[in-house]
Amino acid sequence: MKHPLYHLLLLSAIMLTAMSCKQKTGGEEAAAEKKTTVTVSLDEFEKAIADTAKTVVLDVRSKEEYAESHLKRAIYIDISDKNFREECLQLLPKGKTVCVYCRTAFRSKTAADILNEAGYDVIHMKGGFVAWTEAGKETVK
Repeated sequence: MKHPLYHLLLLSAIMLTAMSCKQKTGGEEAAAEKKTTVTVSLDEFEKAIADTAKTVVLDVRSKEEYAESHLKRAIYIDISDKNFREECLQLLPKGKTVCVYCRTAFRSKTAADILNEAGYDVIHMKGGFVAWTEAGKETVK
């Protein structure tokens, strides 16, 4: 019969080996640094998107919603698309903060979580596009 310390050392070695292994998915490390999301007021969001050097604007609503009206310089990527994450990685520059919105701020919160996991810092608009238009803020068609 082996000494109890043997089992403890064996278990420790297995755990250390497992923790030191990194899986790769799609050419990226699965353990990518998670970024943050800040939910801000309409005015703070408006100020953030005015800084074109540091931010990119992302509309995650449906194609029909986007076509009807959207924020100036908004990139459209539908959150319900199964390739949402991959499209974001292709279209959104890594060096910029993503200012994301949807109709009522529910879908954009989900998008923010996905973007954080993909390595983006995110500014999330409280109230969504409905609140934006009700406040009389600028939109384009």
